[in-house]
Amino acid sequence: MREFELEKRKWVIGGVAIAVIFIYIIRLFALQIMSDDYKKNADSNAFLKKVDFPSRGIITDRNGKLLVYNQPSYDIMVVMNEAKDHIDTLEFCATLGITREQFDKRMEDIKNPIKNPGYSRYTQQIFMSQLSDQEFSIFQEKIFRFPGFYIQRRSVRQYTYPYAAHILGDVAEVSPDDISDDDYYQPGDYIGKLGIERFYEKELRGEKGVQILLRDARGRIQGRYKDGALDTKPQPGKDLQLSIDVDLQALGERLMEGKIGSIVAIEPSTGEVLCMVSSPTYDPRLMVGRNRGKRHVELQRDPHKPLLNRSIMGQYPPGSTFKTSQALTFLTEGIITPSTMYPCPHGFRYKGLHVGCHGHPSPINLVPAIGTSCNAYFCWGLYYMLGNRKKYGSVQNAMNTWRDYMVSMGFGYKLGIDLPGEKRGLIPNAEYYDNAYNQSWNGLTIISISIGQGEVNLTPLQIANLGATIANRGYYYAPHVVKSVKGMPIDTFYTRRHHTLASRSAYEYVVEGMRRAVVGGTCKSANRSDYLVCGKTGTAQNRGHDHSVFMGFAPMNDPKIAIAVYVENGGFGAEFGVPIGSLMMEQYINGKLSASSKSRAAAFQKRHIKYGERQR
Repeated sequence: MREFELEKRKWVIGGVAIAVIFIYIIRLFALQIMSDDYKKNADSNAFLKKVDFPSRGIITDRNGKLLVYNQPSYDIMVVMNEAKDHIDTLEFCATLGITREQFDKRMEDIKNPIKNPGYSRYTQQIFMSQLSDQEFSIFQEKIFRFPGFYIQRRSVRQYTYPYAAHILGDVAEVSPDDISDDDYYQPGDYIGKLGIERFYEKELRGEKGVQILLRDARGRIQGRYKDGALDTKPQPGKDLQLSIDVDLQALGERLMEGKIGSIVAIEPSTGEVLCMVSSPTYDPRLMVGRNRGKRHVELQRDPHKPLLNRSIMGQYPPGSTFKTSQALTFLTEGIITPSTMYPCPHGFRYKGLHVGCHGHPSPINLVPAIGTSCNAYFCWGLYYMLGNRKKYGSVQNAMNTWRDYMVSMGFGYKLGIDLPGEKRGLIPNAEYYDNAYNQSWNGLTIISISIGQGEVNLTPLQIANLGATIANRGYYYAPHVVKSVKGMPIDTFYTRRHHTLASRSAYEYVVEGMRRAVVGGTCKSANRSDYLVCGKTGTAQNRGHDHSVFMGFAPMNDPKIAIAVYVENGGFGAEFGVPIGSLMMEQYINGKLSASSKSRAAAFQKRHIKYGERQR
């Protein structure tokens, strides 16, 4: 029995010994193979990996004028594992012009994994960014007194002009979401936040380089490891040339001072955006430096919403500019012919429904109906289209056919411009009205959409694109603000023609009608002797004062520019929209304004509109 117990004890002790050895082996494997904590610690004592940031691509306008460039800047970095508790904190704070409380808070924020995801005490963390040359010089003289702190040279964006803020965007420090979305970024890196800087971030940012520096036991830099054999050089970002004409952009922003709205101009033959004005705007040069966050908050709180790019985010009733799309649809579908005449006894009157119109000859056919912007003509056209059961079978089928024409013209969906935040507007379909009216509706119920009111909403970009499509007699290119990316072909999405469902002959009649509007209709102030202008006004109804709208292009038979002007609460289209659009076309086609036009431009620059809270 005793021998059996000794034998049993031997096996137990042996098993315990084997288990202990096995646990040690697993632990050693975890420490030496699975974990790199000790390796990091050893490496951090011998090496310092210094990131070399690439220069960000510069941005020019279509004529080569420099819009955005880089200026040297300096960040203070800290390696927490090296930072000593016994540094003279008061002297450190005095050198940088900060308080002890700010110092302590920043050091705590750096170690906070929520505020600083991916934190490591072995790698450089940003302590303060964007030091000026003077701040850098003062700190550089004393840096030897602050072990663990380093200076990182990089560049910051500078903007040549106070224009095009909504197009250019800006650059700021990455957020936690930016870091989690792309492992290229580390805390303290910069990223494009808005506009072109955001949309073309990967092209503009370049590729980082790394220097591996050798240190002695006291942490002093001794030079490059293996004479830089393992270093990688940064690859600069790609330069962008925009399609924007900065002189045209400047004129547009001056003309829209004191007004809320947008101007969008497009080159019809390419889809290149020549200018994109959103008013109110702001100076992009204010969004540079350590005060960028404070200024961004101020702009966010402004009740006039200067950060909103109304050109692509504003969704408005297009008013009578929309009548051109109706004429194209009715002609192509055979609902009307150019000689079809409809009565207009000061408006559309049928079964107790009245849509008012201004005085003009009646009855009227298509071309003068466009020229005088007759409401009744297009109400009758929609009424007969939606009521044509013989052709469509039901009002729902007719409505969806109408919708298909609108979508083919670039409405109801995003056009795909190379800027973030574009909205799609609204083009209703049969299902929309079935739900709204419990399937009990007809052409009279929704007659206002025929004149660009009711449920129809477009962005100013879509209205300008309508002008470009008419100028091209039936096709458009997706609007874009980047003309070229250095070393890369432009995306083929922006070089493909998009043909609409309307016929070429229908476009010719609409062009004739828009020319009639300039010669003797609602756009008379845009008429010129040196080139032929085609235009269409719009007066979009609103709860307050009506919006002033203009859409046009020039020259008539060799179009160089198509434009949309939208001035909130500006009244009739001829009051603000037409004169502003005329000045913009003159500037682009002739390269300058005449003396008399300069005087008119100065007068419009001073004409401000008073906006109440409800109107905004």
